Amino acid sequence: MEESEPADGEDGAVRGRVVVGVYGSLGSIAALHAAHAEARAREAELWVVLAWQPPLGGPGARRGGGGTALLTASREAAVERLREVLDTAFGGAPAGVTLAGLAVRGTPGAALVGTVRDSGDLLVVGTGPRGPLLRALRPSVSRYCLRRAPCPVLAVPPGPLRADLDAVRRRIVWRRTLDAGDLVRWAA
Repeated sequence: MEESEPADGEDGAVRGRVVVGVYGSLGSIAALHAAHAEARAREAELWVVLAWQPPLGGPGARRGGGGTALLTASREAAVERLREVLDTAFGGAPAGVTLAGLAVRGTPGAALVGTVRDSGDLLVVGTGPRGPLLRALRPSVSRYCLRRAPCPVLAVPPGPLRADLDAVRRRIVWRRTLDAGDLVRWAA
């Protein structure tokens, strides 16, 4: 039997990247924690990507009329948002992994697929409840990534409390009262 060279590390451990998309929602925080666990288990780097776009697609940048200032402000806001998300999720630097934070200009799906380097990487995306109206207005990032990524994709479903939170929000929108019986049913 022949011995082969280690793929990435000198100690024989195969190292790659775990790429995860975030924007601050509960679903993206859940995906970030799942990606962190995967990165630790694989001894891989954790690449956290926040996709951003300038307001109105940045038409000023193409015409040259104040576009540079708008692009700079948009990028700085995205970088600050990424810092806030990481601080919310981990309270500082996550333990046990090498972290790279990227604010990438583009749509979320394209930014994530574009960040993936090769088939050895893992792409982690959050999924969420998507009613017919939301599907019509905004395409699904997780479906985009599942179709186009050249690597495995881990789609993290929303946490168990997400359905309860959505139910409470619907009651608020429709101005329906919330009684103690509903809370007991949800807690069970």
